[in-house]
Amino acid sequence: MLRAALVAICLAVFPAAAVAAGNTHAVRIEGMKFIPERLEVAAGDIVVWTNKDFLPHSVTAREARVESGDLAPDKSWRFTARKKGEMRYICRLHPVMKGVLVVK
Repeated sequence: MLRAALVAICLAVFPAAAVAAGNTHAVRIEGMKFIPERLEVAAGDIVVWTNKDFLPHSVTAREARVESGDLAPDKSWRFTARKKGEMRYICRLHPVMKGVLVVK
């Protein structure tokens, strides 16, 4: 009961703490493609890339300094989209694979 009272006081004093966490979106890596290839999300949303292919892949956006490392088959990587704009990314291991994350 004391904990609930403290949380209520904190939320009253610091309303920014009451901001809900963002939504979670999925990108599947399969057939040497990112599916979907273009995804629009809100700032604060989480994107999870899951490798459903038989080869390792990566999510690499050099300009944004984003790098998942090598994702083995059936492995996932989570990213919280914070900066608004377009983030173009590739698979570093297979550069013909391309995607775009649009953060609004």
